[in-house]
Amino acid sequence: MIGLGTWTGKVNTMFFSGDVTFTIGEKDGGYDFSMNLPEGAAKLPEFSFREIKEEGDTLRAVAEVSLLPGKTVDVQLTFQDDTMNGFLKVPFLGKIDLKNFTRVVS
Repeated sequence: MIGLGTWTGKVNTMFFSGDVTFTIGEKDGGYDFSMNLPEGAAKLPEFSFREIKEEGDTLRAVAEVSLLPGKTVDVQLTFQDDTMNGFLKVPFLGKIDLKNFTRVVS
């Protein structure tokens, strides 16, 4: 499994700009994703991830978001050492870049 751990970085969208933290874990032999925004930020809609595939150092997935019933979000995350880059391709919003996210060391 690749990319396990907690990752943090900045995103910039029309609805939110700032730090995002998400965790990639293992659950029942598969991947488990969770995302968090800073305290005081708007509440994050519910996400569910499926069709998660490893391709070398990249995870590709399809996500469903409670605010967009019937639509899917394409997810691509590429890991190199303690850095992650990727994107979310969200209907109506477009591509949200995830650049220079770093692994949180605890």
